[in-house]
Amino acid sequence: MDFYALMGEARTCRRYAARELEPGMLRWLVDCARIMPSAANAQVVRYLTVQAPDKRAAVFDALGWAAYFKNWKPEEKERPAGYIILLAPSGEDGTISHNAHIDLGIAGQTMQLAAWTRGVGACMFRSYNPKKIGEAIPIPAGYEIALVMAFGYVSEERRIVPVPADGSIRYYRDDKGVHCVPKRALHDVLLGEL
Repeated sequence: MDFYALMGEARTCRRYAARELEPGMLRWLVDCARIMPSAANAQVVRYLTVQAPDKRAAVFDALGWAAYFKNWKPEEKERPAGYIILLAPSGEDGTISHNAHIDLGIAGQTMQLAAWTRGVGACMFRSYNPKKIGEAIPIPAGYEIALVMAFGYVSEERRIVPVPADGSIRYYRDDKGVHCVPKRALHDVLLGEL
């Protein structure tokens, strides 16, 4: 597959088909992230996979699903088939290092793109309740939840659209239920070619 096409198709997914993931899928995604580039090659990110139905339900309940769709969550039949929780070591001051933040972004994007090559959609979450997740999923000492990713087979159409004249970047669903994500034009983001 052409990489540009992959980037356009591997959109964030919030509604999934009622279908379990193939055995080993989450483990394979972690393995893909494991061999990614890493800031200073420190390789500080750690992962927990969540596929057991009761644990999935606990993670689902702790997530903020769509900032622009107030009080919206997928229906039960549209929920993800699994999650990967990305952990970062917490420093003495309780914060995550700058290099860890870089690695988290690389890992998340790597897993989202890798998943799509197998027909699996993904959604990255920074909106979550870590206490609620920690009550159901044991988080190893010295680590904190830094990112949560949902995975499942896609049941919604997603499309990139131009930013409208009013400049709004808010994603929305059109009258056919297509999830539309406004993206700025190349000439708006490319500030120079020297």
